[in-house]
Amino acid sequence: MKIVFSRKGFDSSSGGGPSPILEGHPVSLPIPAGTASATTYGDLGLGDHAAKASKGKLGAGDLCHHDPVFLEGGTCVFGQHSAAQTHLERQGVGLGDVFLFFGLFAEEQTSEAHHRIFGYLRVEETIPLADGIPADLIDIAHPHALAMHSANDVIWRGEGRTANRASDSLRLSVPGGPPSLWQRPDWLKRGGLSYHDRADRWLRGNRLRSVARGQEFVADIGRRRAPREWLETKIAKINRS
Repeated sequence: MKIVFSRKGFDSSSGGGPSPILEGHPVSLPIPAGTASATTYGDLGLGDHAAKASKGKLGAGDLCHHDPVFLEGGTCVFGQHSAAQTHLERQGVGLGDVFLFFGLFAEEQTSEAHHRIFGYLRVEETIPLADGIPADLIDIAHPHALAMHSANDVIWRGEGRTANRASDSLRLSVPGGPPSLWQRPDWLKRGGLSYHDRADRWLRGNRLRSVARGQEFVADIGRRRAPREWLETKIAKINRS
């Protein structure tokens, strides 16, 4: 089994700033989009938040890359392509594996930006879009269904939800530290997370200096009990919030 730490939403280079935490509720702002989108920030009710986070560079009328899409009933639809999709394939990610979506967030009244988990997807289906685009994906205006992003464009679909509360247990960054400095679980050791092989990233005190860029970081947990219990705790926290 694999756990995929999947970076999504606004940050300093994509959008211009962190997504907001509003009255304890994390609101992930989708990154700006080019032409392969039919959804604006205004459509999602995020126009004012996008304008504030981007310092006025974006607003209600701007198109956004609304992905992953979380549907009523507890389904998540996520598209990936190009090098990031190739990485998922090489790491053997597939049915039954879990994406933990994380991003950069900050409370409105504070300036401390940090990484936190805001949603998940338990993979039940993969759809290579080169084989044809299902009509239901077009109906929900998923950006990867409106225009293929590359030859290996794939939709990942399954059970998934977002957190309604910014629980401390879903925070990745250490308190007071830079966003890239994570408090890692005991089970996550050097060699166990893709793109993080360098020894100087694995620090004392169960800390990890995460890479500055990149989308999909894969942990192959096999049949180990501890990471499975950790994962189910995070999913339960998201579903209870």
